[in-house]
Order: sequence, then C-alpha cells, then structure tokens
Amino acid sequence: MKGERKTPPAIKGTQDILPPYVKKWQKAETEAKGLFELYGYKEIRTPVFEPTELFQKGTGPTSDIVTKEMYTFVDKGGRSLTLRPEYTPSVVRAIIEHRLYLQPEPLRFYFIGPMFRYDKPQKGRYRQFHQVNIEVFNEKDSAIDAEIVEMADILLHKLGVSDIEVLVNSVGCKKCRPSYHQELKSKAQAQKELLCEDCQRKIETNPLRIFDCKKETCREVSQEFPKIIDFLCSECKEHFEKFCSYLDSYQIPFRVEPRLVRGLDYYTKTTFEIVSSRLGSQDAVLGGGRYDDMMTEFGGPDICGIGFAMGMERLLSVMPYRAEKDQFLYIVYLGEEAKKEGMELVRELRREGVPCLIEYKDKSLKNQMSRANKLEATWTLIIGEEEVKSGEYSLKNMESGVQEKVGREGIREAVKGR
Repeated sequence: MKGERKTPPAIKGTQDILPPYVKKWQKAETEAKGLFELYGYKEIRTPVFEPTELFQKGTGPTSDIVTKEMYTFVDKGGRSLTLRPEYTPSVVRAIIEHRLYLQPEPLRFYFIGPMFRYDKPQKGRYRQFHQVNIEVFNEKDSAIDAEIVEMADILLHKLGVSDIEVLVNSVGCKKCRPSYHQELKSKAQAQKELLCEDCQRKIETNPLRIFDCKKETCREVSQEFPKIIDFLCSECKEHFEKFCSYLDSYQIPFRVEPRLVRGLDYYTKTTFEIVSSRLGSQDAVLGGGRYDDMMTEFGGPDICGIGFAMGMERLLSVMPYRAEKDQFLYIVYLGEEAKKEGMELVRELRREGVPCLIEYKDKSLKNQMSRANKLEATWTLIIGEEEVKSGEYSLKNMESGVQEKVGREGIREAVKGR
C-alpha cells in the first residue's frame, strides 16, 4: 500500500539464526562445552562492551582490529566504549580485577558468544560473528600447548569436520624477536615496491604482519623473507621442539608453517591453526597461540597465557549435520472443558520430560488433526466431551496411524516408551 512503512532489514554483516538452523548451533555448542569440562575448563562470561583502551592495549595498536575494525562509540557519560572484537583482553581484565590468580582452581576458561568487527562480509565472516574461546593461564610447559591442540582436534573430529590440517610455528619472544624484526624489515624494504600499500605500511609498524596478507603478490614476495624459526633463542627453540614432540606423542599429524604469525600483536612462542581445505582461501577453522607477556602488560602478575579462538560460522559451514525429527505429543481438544483437561494433562507430562504442544486456537477436529500432521507430531491426543467424562483419551500414533483408547497412565507409558 502507498505510504506503508516498511520494517528495515537486518544490518549488513549480521544474520538471523532461525529455529531449524539453531539446532546445528546447539549441537556444536553442547559438544564443545562437554569436552572442555572434561579437560578442567570452566565457563566465563564477560561484558559485551569494554573500555576502548582495553582492546587497544591488548590487541595491539598496529593490528587491523584496532586500526580498521572496532565498533567504538562514546556513551552518554562521555566514555569511549568498544563492542568486543575478540575475547582474550576481557578475560585478562577479569582475572586481574577479581584476583582469580589467588584461587586454587586452575585458570582454565572457555567462552561461547558474539564478537563484533567491521570487516567486509563474506562466506563464513560476519560483522557480528560468534566464537568459541579457550584461555589458559599460569601454565608455561609446552605440554599444555600440545594438549590444547589435541583437544581442538578431538572436538573437530567429534563434530565430523574432515579434510583438516594442523599448522604450527613459533614467533619467538621479546629476547629473540627484535633481531628477526630488524632482518625482516631490511628484506621487506628491499622488496617494498612489490608489496601492496597496506604491507608497505606494515614494514614500519610491524613487519611480521606482512605474512598475514592474503594478496598473492605479497605472499609470493614474502616466501623469500627470512624465517623467524631460524632466529629463535634457546628457550623458544626448546619450547617449540618439545611442543612438536608432544604432538607426535598424541599422534597428531602437523606441518611447520614459517609464515604462521597470526593476526594479533600479542602472540609469543607457539602459534597454531587448524585449517580445512573445504573453506577456500580463508581456510582457518580455529587458531591460537601463546601470549606470555599480556598479563603483566595489563598490570597483573607475571603469569603466562595460551588459548585459541574458533569461529562458529566457519565451523558450521564445514560441519555435517542431519537434524533428527522432534518427537512430541500434540493435543487436539473440542470445547472449553476439554481444553482445561488438556492443559492439566500437558502440565503433568511436561513435568515428566514429555514434550507437548497445545495451541489455543478455536479450530475444528479436522483442522486440528491437519495441523498436527503438518507439524509432523509424533502422536496426537484427542480430547472431547466423552473423553473428559470417561477419563480415557484417543491416542494416535501419527506414523503408523494406529489409534487406541488410553487413560492417563497409558499416555505416559506409550509416549515415554517411545
């Protein structure tokens, strides 16, 4: 109609996750939570927005997240706030604020929830997206690095994700990285004209991040750059060698990828990704590594950290899933007394864990049965005046078409037995 006001569509880069698809999300989330709990992780939930400086400090001032992608706004109190673009800074802040490092429990946490980045929307990538995060603190042994990779590998196999490969690298530490940076910067400067404008800027800000570029010309040029693994100090080298040996012990195939530096500035020593050939050029299902200096940089105690992040949207795009049909009892009633009887019955059955659906619409018997059939109900229970008086109801198995008279106990036995 002319002049009719239209409802605005969802914002570009966001999506509605509708009921049929939600079941696939729930499957992945349930499997992840169950597995993480087996490894001693506890769920943590932090605010969806934080002071902007938290992410600037934690994520790194030269990272694409900070320079290009953060959703930042000034609130009514004049404070600069940012919707969380990633999770680790929030967890570090929570540990320091609540002094969790003084408690006897291991500092092992997991989180599942939304993140926000202003990025070009594409397959598996949204501006509001969802992540599964793992965070471990105060465990410096490289055995935990390997166990985290093993846990991620098990989760992906449990979810049926195939065609995956584990990539690993070490990005060194504050002791050995400066000399590598200098050598890398020198080599990149010599090839500057062959690099894209963004990578030319990175030569001065953080040359390590050139390896993140997805442009083919930059990837070809960077193949000739020195490898950070050749510059590792004795401590980082030993840590990486042990990490690889533990992966061998777990019998997890892996490949050392010298270009794997990850996209955030805070990584130290171990970095890793699990990629899938089914995802195309943006092939990482999950990725992570160590951030041993992050806690002290936030003013906390000198304890190390490691973790990974897995994008739910990417995971679900390669996760096979066949939804099982819901089994439930649909109540068909005729008249006010029958409706009350139905309401009382479903209340009892739901308390015993039986899924029931009763819809409060004035429809004929034929229309209600048609509705039950359309919804693919497992059973229908027909209640009319006679059923109210006798206490016996007509229970129909919608698959077989068999209909029988049952009392209240008969309903429970027939339905719960299935």
